[in-house]
Amino acid sequence: MTATATRLDDFWSRCRDAVPGMPDARPEAWPFGATREHAEELLALVLAGTKTGTASSLWDYEHTGDPLPEAGELSIILDGDGAPRAVIETTDVRVIPFDEVSVEHACAEGEGDRTLEHWREVHEWYWRTYSESPRGFAPDMPVVCERFRLVWCD
Repeated sequence: MTATATRLDDFWSRCRDAVPGMPDARPEAWPFGATREHAEELLALVLAGTKTGTASSLWDYEHTGDPLPEAGELSIILDGDGAPRAVIETTDVRVIPFDEVSVEHACAEGEGDRTLEHWREVHEWYWRTYSESPRGFAPDMPVVCERFRLVWCD
């Protein structure tokens, strides 16, 4: 077993000890964002209770073949150094065109001034810069809008 897997298993064991009813199987672990700094910034918002939503490109999911998140799914959130720090549970998933994402969802993402204008600006930049799909960004692109709740943090 690798050191990373051991660290994740230890983290998951502590979570299971602290939160009754957690499943035996360790959930997928991933960081928010595409850079160390972004992962740290977004994790801090999650831990503060400010960030309760996230958005992803449906085109990226299609390109990578990764399954879409589902309500009830647990995830381990990593910090910028890849250390496990929190467990979240997805509470809602909707696919919405970029230009129809709501003010409420933008606010739930917790970034910047929490306005829809800020959300659109940073997400357009993000998908133009970091999209895994060659399709990149389009004003009507399908966006996976996910809501979640913080279950536990270490």
